[in-house]
Amino acid sequence: MKTIYYCLLFLLISSAGYAQKSDINNFIVKESLLKNSKLAIIAADSLDRPLEKINGLYTFTVSGFTQTLKFNDGVAILPLQIDKSAFVYVKHQNDKGTHSKLLYIYKKEGSLNPFTINSIWLILFPVLLVFIAFAFRKLIIYAVVIFLIFIYFNHSNGLDLSTFFETTFDTLKRAF
Repeated sequence: MKTIYYCLLFLLISSAGYAQKSDINNFIVKESLLKNSKLAIIAADSLDRPLEKINGLYTFTVSGFTQTLKFNDGVAILPLQIDKSAFVYVKHQNDKGTHSKLLYIYKKEGSLNPFTINSIWLILFPVLLVFIAFAFRKLIIYAVVIFLIFIYFNHSNGLDLSTFFETTFDTLKRAF
């Protein structure tokens, strides 16, 4: 009789405790509060409101490097310091899919200002240059020069060709 009583008590106690839903499906990237040239990733809902219930270890890919980040109350600090303005591609993959953001981190006077870039612009800008070059044959040289400047700016700020294509394909997957 005691064993049945203990089993029922154990079932009652274990049914009261259940695991919380703790998927990160959206995140915000901001400068760390310590102003130490590091970025903070904040777990958020679909309306960009911070989720403070997120705690634990989550795997993110930051510009091609896999990082295991420890979230406390919905906030994790990236261990890498930002020395100069650069592109940063942050990606998190879970059961519900891949969630990624392309950011341009503008560094000025020791503070970091992250700007989220819509990846559609990375597709539209070269397509627009090709369209202008074919529509106005006299502008082919200018279009080629602008395209080379675009490639040089992206590459010198950390957006290499592989990250460019990865960002583009992730955007196209989400669109369709």
